[in-house]
Amino acid sequence: MKPLHFLIAILVSGFLYLLVFERESLLDFAKGNAGVVSEESETQETAETPDAEATPLVSVVAIHSTARTVDSAVMLRGRTEAARQVTVMAETSGKVVSEPLRKGAYIEAGQTLCQLDSGTRESRLAEAKARLIEAQARLPEAIASATGAAAKLTEAKVNENAARRLNQQGYASETRAASAEAALQGALAGIESAKAAVVSAKAAIEAANASIASIEKDIENLTITAPFAGLLETDTAELGVLLQPGSPCATIIQLDPIKLVGFAPETEVDKVTVGAMAGARLATGREVVGRVTFLSRSADPLTRTFRVEVQVPNAGLAIRDGQTVEIIVASDGTKAHLLPQSSLTLNNDGALGIRYVGPDNITGFAPVSILRDTPEGIWVAGLPDKVDVIVLGHEYVIAGVKLDVTYREAGQ
Repeated sequence: MKPLHFLIAILVSGFLYLLVFERESLLDFAKGNAGVVSEESETQETAETPDAEATPLVSVVAIHSTARTVDSAVMLRGRTEAARQVTVMAETSGKVVSEPLRKGAYIEAGQTLCQLDSGTRESRLAEAKARLIEAQARLPEAIASATGAAAKLTEAKVNENAARRLNQQGYASETRAASAEAALQGALAGIESAKAAVVSAKAAIEAANASIASIEKDIENLTITAPFAGLLETDTAELGVLLQPGSPCATIIQLDPIKLVGFAPETEVDKVTVGAMAGARLATGREVVGRVTFLSRSADPLTRTFRVEVQVPNAGLAIRDGQTVEIIVASDGTKAHLLPQSSLTLNNDGALGIRYVGPDNITGFAPVSILRDTPEGIWVAGLPDKVDVIVLGHEYVIAGVKLDVTYREAGQ
């Protein structure tokens, strides 16, 4: 056996002896060395740990921000609508005798759209006028008859009175008195008949006048005109078509001015008022300005939104009916801060806000609400009138951290 192998065998045997027979002594020895090492480590750590006051501060850049009053706005999405749209219909029957107008044509108020054939209406009008003349001629005759009946009544009263007195005195017979009484009753009946004849003559005149007015109105309805100026959305009725009452002649829309229709949610409707200024941007990029002319008092039962109408000029008719539009309605001013977009951050709960420099340069967090996004920055609300907002380094600090703050101008 080589000396090296013999030495290794002695060492292994000694270690096994200590591990088996002197185990407790070996453990005590190991614990004693560990305590010495621990005390030395603690001493070394105490010597190397700097004083709390010597902890380096986190460097950040902040700006002094002061709240300003800005116009808040309500953003709505909607569409354009014609100020007026109507389908002009026939009010009488007749065949169209006018050439049709094609859709897209501009129509003036009162312009003829459809002309209908008069048919026999002119002859019926002449007949009605003749009946009026006849009724007017019968009225004087009836009045004269009534006057004659009144005279006969007066005569009959005189005769009846005389016959009655003579009969009472014995100078006239009962037959004569009865005859005078019958004549008086006949005169009274004649008066009633004459009055009825006068009433009948007047009624005939009224009926003739009504018939004339009806036929004239029917003739007037043969010419179907535009109720307002606008564009033809459909062709007018074709030549030769027979129109009945209620048949469409044409559809007209008025695009100047034009309406912008949006729908305000329940949370924003109180910010909208009738008469407020409003701006809008169409899908084409065109921007227009107008005023709110209508705000619904009743919500849509399905969407729970309120209809808002804005009227804007459209002199060139460039805005069409049914285009998509974004509407911004101005509302009362509110206090807000104009901050760089990069200053916004989220806290551990996911709330959007900013980190600010508090008393003793301690970091604080304040939630904000965004009012408007502009090229100069973002207008936010929910902050005090004056606040020092951290714009650089806010992502590396949390609330309660002491800061080394460098200030800069807001516009830098």
